[in-house]
Amino acid sequence: MRLPPDARSPARARRMLQDALREAETAAAAAGAGPVDALADTVVLLASELCENAVLHAGTEFEVELVVTPAEITVSVTDRGQGALELHLAKPRRQYGRAATHGRGLELVQRLATTWGTRHESDGRHVIWFSIARTPEAAAPERPVSVPDPERVWSDAEQARWLLHVPPSLIERLEPMELVAELVRRLRELLRAESVSVEVDEGDGAGVREVARDGIGRSPLDRRTAVEVPLPVTPPLRGTLRVTHRRDRPEAELAPDRVRDLTELIAYRVAMAVESRWLRAVDQRRRAWMTYLAETSELLGQSLDVDLTVAVVPQVVVPRLGRWCAVHLLEPDGRLKLAALTHADENEITELRAVLDPEVRPGMPAELRSVLNELVRDAVAPVRVTAPADALALPLRTRGRTIGVLLIGRPAGRPHNPEDVVLAGDIARRAALAIHNAQSTAAHVAVSQELQQALLPRALPVVPGLDFAAAYLPASTGSDVGGDFYDVLTVDPAHWLVSIGDVCGKGARAAARTGLVRDVLRVLVRDHRSLQQAIEVLNAVMMEAADPLQFCTLAAAMVSRPPLSGGGLDVELVLAGHLQPVVVRHTGKAELIGVFGTAVGLVPTVQLECTRHHLEPGDVLLVYTDGVTERRRGTEQFGTERLLDVAAGAAGGTAAAVVEATREAVERFSPEPMDDDVALLAVRAAP
Repeated sequence: MRLPPDARSPARARRMLQDALREAETAAAAAGAGPVDALADTVVLLASELCENAVLHAGTEFEVELVVTPAEITVSVTDRGQGALELHLAKPRRQYGRAATHGRGLELVQRLATTWGTRHESDGRHVIWFSIARTPEAAAPERPVSVPDPERVWSDAEQARWLLHVPPSLIERLEPMELVAELVRRLRELLRAESVSVEVDEGDGAGVREVARDGIGRSPLDRRTAVEVPLPVTPPLRGTLRVTHRRDRPEAELAPDRVRDLTELIAYRVAMAVESRWLRAVDQRRRAWMTYLAETSELLGQSLDVDLTVAVVPQVVVPRLGRWCAVHLLEPDGRLKLAALTHADENEITELRAVLDPEVRPGMPAELRSVLNELVRDAVAPVRVTAPADALALPLRTRGRTIGVLLIGRPAGRPHNPEDVVLAGDIARRAALAIHNAQSTAAHVAVSQELQQALLPRALPVVPGLDFAAAYLPASTGSDVGGDFYDVLTVDPAHWLVSIGDVCGKGARAAARTGLVRDVLRVLVRDHRSLQQAIEVLNAVMMEAADPLQFCTLAAAMVSRPPLSGGGLDVELVLAGHLQPVVVRHTGKAELIGVFGTAVGLVPTVQLECTRHHLEPGDVLLVYTDGVTERRRGTEQFGTERLLDVAAGAAGGTAAAVVEATREAVERFSPEPMDDDVALLAVRAAP
């Protein structure tokens, strides 16, 4: 069949194809071939799209060819392409296009046809074709609805059936908006209207959008009458089905009541498709939001560092919820401080910071400052602000108190919709909890580190003729308090108590036991008890606690000047389960001294032995904890022999030099993180 480039040609082609397919069905039934009716709706739909493409884009007369074989149904549409005359003649015709549904024809062909293609003939003809395979084994569905002849009067049943009946097999393969476009086209052909369009407002702040149109667009110069029927959809979704007639066209003179009845009838079917598409989109968005919130929680929970946690918050907000985001935290004195800021355009950050930082003068607008203070004071619901830009302000509130404010700038091209506000509130709650946890951890770490430092002497004595040095390397800089300690006590101008110990375990209990050991030992030595007596009493005190897991190894040395002025130092040494100290001779020799005894806090009676040693001028006494010798590199330990070699290499140096050489050797021995505290204390007899 050959048709002119007229807007009515696709409808004529549809009717002629329906008649031809009906004849083919009769022939197929007589020959025992596969059904044609099962494919008729798909064939007519795709052929209509190709015919409309020929009318809209070629502007020439076109031919439609239908070939039915036992294996397949093939339709080809051939046009002559756009020549100079056709381009000229097509200009006034282009206003009759289906503007809202351009571009979906070939997409439908690609998806619904078995095979399809295009070719250009040498004489300038352009052919688009598609084939649909016939399936003889498929059960024949309900007979498709034929298009009534427009020359006779249609019955109400024919009109309703033509409008509403789309085979289920075709519905399953059409997207909701493609089904709406097909229904709109049927309604326009039935009413012989100038145009039929569907407009939808999804309540997302984007306003009304035209989702389907068939026929010409509206023009203020044309005299038209329009019938508008609201789509029966669920709020916040809204929609309108509009049918437009030109008053100067006689074929449009239909009964107004009948036009409205048919329009309302199709509006229900269109509403179902529109709402189905909208609900599917809503479900997809909610799934995406759930994934987004889960990822946000994971990111916020990866660190307990306050600065890092706060810096993550704007990064997860921008650009999904807004173009910029700022976090203000409440300081202890009640002031708000800008803690984090980001913008989708990095060039805008400097200017934005100038108006969002409360400490910049005259930066923050008074309106914004008032809103932030109100949120901190009253923790009200999210508030929209307009200065310095349209934004959403939310309180960061957790555990019954407000810790700051979250500011989110509006997304690009639209304001925050209700869904954005709900999501931003969820982000604010998660961010507030993560920041609060990080702040609590930081406070706990600060207290633990202060407690750790309180267990060590603030400063070592400065004594003529003696040289003291010490180092402490904690295995953790977090909230765990180690049990290693060292101490130097000036008993009198000629005697000094040098002690070092390691309490079993970590944390608050170990810290409490460390303080007990150090202070009780100090008191007992000041009471003029010998080292053995003092440690025995200390053991009795620890046994009273009845906690065998909190024992302690201890090395205590009483360092004194000899009564005669021969130089050097005398050392009385008692080891209560502790490692043997090292004496570094000024001659370059290093040796272990002392005799092992029983650790304190394990058994009621301890076995202790006091040994006496003399340090010549230039000799160094080095005491240490097991974090030195038990430092590991794989299965290998630092060990005593390596310690003696390092100490001997520092012979002749100051006490600080011996300590520093030992510390560097221990740290250099293994790149792995330390798993035990290291304490070093050295005393040197000055030359």
